[in-house]
Amino acid sequence: MQGKLPLPSLSSCDFNGIVALSDDPLFDSAGVRIAFTSRQGGVSEGEFGALNLGNHVGDDPDAVKENRARVLHALGSSADDCIFANQLHGDRIVVVAKDADRAAVELARVEAKDEADGIVVGARGVSALLCFADCVPVIVVSPTGAFAVVHAGWRGVMARIAPKAVRMLASGDAGEGLSDPASFNVYIGPHIHAECFETSSDIRDSFTREFGDVVATGERHVDLLRALKVSLQEVSVLPERIVDSGICTKCDPEHYFSYRASGSVCGRHAAIAFRAR
Repeated sequence: MQGKLPLPSLSSCDFNGIVALSDDPLFDSAGVRIAFTSRQGGVSEGEFGALNLGNHVGDDPDAVKENRARVLHALGSSADDCIFANQLHGDRIVVVAKDADRAAVELARVEAKDEADGIVVGARGVSALLCFADCVPVIVVSPTGAFAVVHAGWRGVMARIAPKAVRMLASGDAGEGLSDPASFNVYIGPHIHAECFETSSDIRDSFTREFGDVVATGERHVDLLRALKVSLQEVSVLPERIVDSGICTKCDPEHYFSYRASGSVCGRHAAIAFRAR
């Protein structure tokens, strides 16, 4: 498959009780389902209620397992076909190539469980799920049908993990051959926005040196979205092919998990993608 993708868009969709942001025109044209989940639709309780997808935050493991099964089934995938990652704020990306057999998928699963903050997938039917609670979820989709799901906290943005994923997709690492980043769609999910992301002056200064003054919105505030856009455009992604949800997690803890809004104890929503055909 090497067609032209429709321009990216995000809208709220109800997948049998699982509420997520998705792009139906992308799925209809390319067979790639992307989703940014909310808190709605799961079985977790208390500060993890209800659709917590993180298994490292102190929630009941059985509840997390059920939540993952529910969301993946609702989207058309399954936990058996999903790659989950142990995210460590680095820039390691695990690849599942187009021709990956079951053994190769299992190896990628082990590698991601060890450490990964990005997953590139070319194989049909294999989904990728990464967790978030203020950091920036990024999904990149190529017209070939290959995609990447990326976890970009401020360290990941600084390390340019999203452009790294773009380069890997463009260079054919997913087994689909070379492709042009100008044809890629990039989806940016709910994350902490600049007005709520207060950091040290040293980190702010590091961001301005790396990405320009446009990413600083105050003496101690950084705009991660702007930094991501700068870095993505440096690798030839077109501005009109980058879409942002416009949602700040810290400002909307009713619908999204926020580490800062909760005082550190909370669940995790997710960015998910898979190629159905």
